[in-house]
Amino acid sequence: MSFWYGAFNIVYFVVQVLTLVVALYQFGMSIFGFRHRKQPIVHQPQKRFALIIPAHNEERVVGPLIDSLVAQNYPRELFDVYLIADNCTDHTADVGERHGATVYQRSDAQERGKGFAIKWMIERLKELPREPDAIIMFDADNLVDPEFLRIMNEKLCRGHQVIQGYLGVKNPFDTWVSVSLAISYWYDNRMWQNARANLGLPCALGGTGLCIDFSLLKTLGWNATGLTEDLEFGVRCVEHGITPLWAHEAKVYDEKPMTIMASFKQRLRWQQGHFQCAKEHLMPLFKQGLMERKLMKFDTAVYLFQPMRSLVVFVMSLMMLIVSYLPVTNSLGVSPFTQIIPTNVWVAISAVLFLEMPFALMLERINWRAYIGLILAPMFLWTWGPVTCYAYLTRKNRVWYHTEHKRSMRLDQVHGR
Repeated sequence: MSFWYGAFNIVYFVVQVLTLVVALYQFGMSIFGFRHRKQPIVHQPQKRFALIIPAHNEERVVGPLIDSLVAQNYPRELFDVYLIADNCTDHTADVGERHGATVYQRSDAQERGKGFAIKWMIERLKELPREPDAIIMFDADNLVDPEFLRIMNEKLCRGHQVIQGYLGVKNPFDTWVSVSLAISYWYDNRMWQNARANLGLPCALGGTGLCIDFSLLKTLGWNATGLTEDLEFGVRCVEHGITPLWAHEAKVYDEKPMTIMASFKQRLRWQQGHFQCAKEHLMPLFKQGLMERKLMKFDTAVYLFQPMRSLVVFVMSLMMLIVSYLPVTNSLGVSPFTQIIPTNVWVAISAVLFLEMPFALMLERINWRAYIGLILAPMFLWTWGPVTCYAYLTRKNRVWYHTEHKRSMRLDQVHGR
């Protein structure tokens, strides 16, 4: 029995230290997210955009997205909207044409998924009489702020090549699941993305609202066809010394799942793809970051570690539960389990990290109803543990599956919430 106590203590020690180090690192980084300075727009519209919408059976939501793109405060002759009706069996293509998009229909039973659809569309763009200066990717369920293209034009004119827009939520108050996800996004936007932008570090690409210089895209190529194509491309950018930029004012509103099972499936795909990408890139980036003394590579490695961090935190919570409630003592009447870091320290760290959430909501001027959602947010955050555990066990899965979208909303409805 003493062998098992010893083995448990070794694992428990490693998990405690690792959890503490990552928590302190993220807290230190998040402090730089407190400040945000809006950058003025000084360049006139000049960049030509190709707006790409990969869509699989999205007839219910794609119309309002196209309307929000057509209504951009940007010269209409400088952008085109391309809808990829990818293996659709509904009226997605008809809806796209009716709302003013140029529709490309794609059928490929083998190479299914968003990454493959984007790769296919990029080849079509190369065949145009005049290539775009940049492409911007949107998901079919999105809505886009009218100033989005003007901001992206500004960033491109300032020399940036990869720009990620702000990831907002169009249906935050539908259910406790959607508001919990929204709180996570609002927190990440401010305390992760904005913080790293203030430090000159790469942002994490979100897969929608993503602007890429077309000449760079042709140079690097688009080989991001996994479950998390955005993460794959972002990591390749960092490996080539390109810093993806966070554009806090360029807002895209995304639909979030309304049930725990729909959320579980979506997050499972994210975590599976994250594990796959981390397996290939985490250690090389970590080593390069240390050897080359480049914080951007080290920080990207930390981001790739996030699913493992969720797994570690989940295991840590289970171990603390065992240590706290398992009635085991040695011959001296003392628990054989070693608590390296006192419980009150964990309580303090957890409290500080959680209090950053309402602080982020305040800085982002989010509707007061979000603060009520904070009551159930810890329960939702805990569910990342089981999701990540299952994702780790099924990390070899590379089959893309579609997240069904149902909330057809207009931009004025989002702003009125």
